[in-house]
Amino acid sequence: MGAPSTNPVIVQSDRSILLETDGPQFEDARDAIAAFAELIKSPEHIHTYRISPLSLWNAAAAGMKAEEIIGNLAKFSKYEVPDNILVEIREYVSRYGRLKLYKLEDGRLVIESEDEMLISELLNNNQVKPFVTGQLGPNKMVIAPGDRGNVKSVLIKIGFPVEDLAGYVSGAPLEFALRETALCGKPFGLRKYQLEAVAAFWMRGSNHGGSGVVALPCGAGKTCVGMGAIHAMQTQALVLTTNTIALRQWKSELLDKTTLTEDQIGEYSGDSKEIRPITLATYQVLTYRKAKDSPFIHFDLFDKGNWGLIVYDEVHLLPAPVFRATASLQARRRIGLTATLVREDAREDDVFSLIGPKKYDVPWKVLEKQGWIAQAVCHEIRVPLPPEERYRYAISDKRMKFRIASTNPRKQDVCAQLIEKHRDDNVLIIGQYLDQLNEIAEKFQAPIITGRTGTRERERLYQAFREGKEKLLIVSKVANFAIDLPDANVAIQVSGTFGSRQEEAQRLGRILRPKSDESIAHFYSMVSRDTCDQDYSVKRQLFLTEQGYRYDIIMSDQL
Repeated sequence: MGAPSTNPVIVQSDRSILLETDGPQFEDARDAIAAFAELIKSPEHIHTYRISPLSLWNAAAAGMKAEEIIGNLAKFSKYEVPDNILVEIREYVSRYGRLKLYKLEDGRLVIESEDEMLISELLNNNQVKPFVTGQLGPNKMVIAPGDRGNVKSVLIKIGFPVEDLAGYVSGAPLEFALRETALCGKPFGLRKYQLEAVAAFWMRGSNHGGSGVVALPCGAGKTCVGMGAIHAMQTQALVLTTNTIALRQWKSELLDKTTLTEDQIGEYSGDSKEIRPITLATYQVLTYRKAKDSPFIHFDLFDKGNWGLIVYDEVHLLPAPVFRATASLQARRRIGLTATLVREDAREDDVFSLIGPKKYDVPWKVLEKQGWIAQAVCHEIRVPLPPEERYRYAISDKRMKFRIASTNPRKQDVCAQLIEKHRDDNVLIIGQYLDQLNEIAEKFQAPIITGRTGTRERERLYQAFREGKEKLLIVSKVANFAIDLPDANVAIQVSGTFGSRQEEAQRLGRILRPKSDESIAHFYSMVSRDTCDQDYSVKRQLFLTEQGYRYDIIMSDQL
């Protein structure tokens, strides 16, 4: 006899897991499955997960055993779990930690395994050979210290992730405290889930902790987790951010919520090159070079300070050259902060091997239910193309089709209706094309922020929006990431980037800060009906539907 028919889970032999949302066991089953499987989609009634090698290795790195995973599947499964799934779970979980990386007293690194045949296989693997400098007995191979990251990156790609126990440098000490009352006058303390995230990363300073990723929704306080990690270590740190605005928000948060002083925090950006105990840098300045084949002239920043911790903000956006630099930084503790481990370049395995495995995450809807992020409703509004644009669209190539559909002039009429509907709210209009945004800004006599807007002017406009002096703000892609606008409660997306799931999540994140009046946030995505714009919007929405958000679909003439 199988499990009781009221159980909500169906495990299928293709590694997919179906979870019914209607029964009383749904939430317990969801939390159990999320620990070892990737969420693929989550519409109203049935959520789909997939078991993958990487999802199982993340679970193993977090301390889960194969029998615990199998036990959870058996507990919630409607039918018997297919035999091939049981075999694969045991097989892949056993691979994590089969290879262990240690540091010898003389500074050399050793990869060790109880499986001598596995070591023999790796010694004869052409991808591994370049990093091996010797052998100590039948079950140990010696790796040069500088290749710690490179060999981990290669080994995960051939299916054997390394458990890195080689330890870390301590970094220069830096004593400071977290304030109980922020300088702004508000009480401050890390929330329960933020404390859990720091503890999961730090692991009391043991070699089992010290490198990994914390995944929390936009608006859930990832910066506070970063601060908490630095505070737990009491060490000098390098914080890498997406842009100068995000960098200055980090500085503002550190000054407001910790006892760190202005002269202890340095800015390393296009505007300034300060190196202080806490140094905040942008990915742009790190990846700057004079020509395409020139060296990256600021990579020496990684060695200019005695960093005990490197914080990678928005780690899913980490540029490829920074991965290469990170491969040589494996002796320093590293924490990645992100709302999503989805990378458009599919380099999730490099995040695992070079930054570290996922150490902690909380589903978006869980934090919404607890009141830590705002409740949000998503709407897709389908707008027809005017007849003359429809003809242009029909005869254009693929790229021009997307531009014509994205900049549909009838979207402005819909904007007018939505702005009128939300005239008492704080509204962001977000888009991809500058000419479209400039027209909207002129039509509604609203300020606009683009990549050409100077940092000082951007900060002035953001501050005016925060203070309620501006109720409508037009923003380009520059506002996708790490912009703190807590009172924004309506976002209108007039155009997006093809099928970018990251972007859709980040744009919704702009309005997810909890509202003082507990109002619901609204996210509107406008797409041109029966065009590639509509097709791409389906892809963009995937990440949000994975998180449990639903899109109402409205035809523009029904508004």
